[in-house]
Amino acid sequence: MKGQQKETAIIIKRPTRLEQLKSRFNTETQAKFYIKQNKVAFKQKQISLKTPSMAKEQVMLEEAEALESAEKEYSDYETENQQFYQSLDIVRKQLNTVIKTKILEQTYISNYIFNEKDVVVVLGQDGLVANTAKYVNGLPIIGVNPDVNRFDGVLLPYTPHNFMEAVNSVIRNNFLPKYVTMAEVKLNDGQSLLAFNDFYIGINSHASSRYTIEHKGVLENHSSSGIIVSTGAGSTGWLSSFFNMTNGFLKEFKPDTEIDYVPFAKDADYLMFAVREPFISRTSQANIVVGKINSGEILKIESNMPQNGVIFSDGIHSDYLDFNSGTIAEIGISKQKAVLV
Repeated sequence: MKGQQKETAIIIKRPTRLEQLKSRFNTETQAKFYIKQNKVAFKQKQISLKTPSMAKEQVMLEEAEALESAEKEYSDYETENQQFYQSLDIVRKQLNTVIKTKILEQTYISNYIFNEKDVVVVLGQDGLVANTAKYVNGLPIIGVNPDVNRFDGVLLPYTPHNFMEAVNSVIRNNFLPKYVTMAEVKLNDGQSLLAFNDFYIGINSHASSRYTIEHKGVLENHSSSGIIVSTGAGSTGWLSSFFNMTNGFLKEFKPDTEIDYVPFAKDADYLMFAVREPFISRTSQANIVVGKINSGEILKIESNMPQNGVIFSDGIHSDYLDFNSGTIAEIGISKQKAVLV
């Protein structure tokens, strides 16, 4: 089927670490001063704990080393920032030879209205691809790694020097798509949210998350540290930590037993959920602690938290839904898939 003619390439980026520092401290000078002072102050505290009688020359030497370390740390921020903007310049210049371009900051992704005439180019780390996928309505995403010596780029197969082949294939509507299954939560008040990697459902503090969970017709009350629902894309991340912890316990208490965990495919037709630290009491159980959510099934969770209950996706706390008493969440596979080029 012939697609819409492409008109604009949307380059999606997020602030570099240096830009985030500048935003926090207003100026680069103040940011640099803060990092230096923190390093030196920490070293001075260490020196004072070692011995009050340390030779003055030794004290000065260690303080100088701390200052040098701070300089190196800050120079890494500068190097990363410089490399990113060099990559951005290369990407934008090449795109401008074939299509109009627009730069979109991560902050505004959720409010931007994407359409079929857009070519989506993500310049950044893997997490930015995951965040973008939830808002582009199934448009193909071209992931570009701005710094191959710094980022692994699992979801960034292209560099600023070879990505145009992918752009031209999308413009011609002749590309090989890689589909990624996403999760979706729907609330009884009509709100919804997508997840590329995973959802967290629980309380936004270290207090117990209180809720009722229903899976495959079985229902029970829980008091836990919350629930993780993972897609295949997220199965190498947060979900895998549950199995690492479980194997740690087995190593201590049952040395001959180990779970051979294998992450599942990004396009798998199921999700997995796991309950964090379930607590058994007179009013809470722990029988439903891990399981699959197959295609067509839902995991139903009702909040018993008067306040501070949340559902957020992909580790982004600002991308959340309130989940307080009276709210019911139904989580399953989304009809919308992420499309990677």
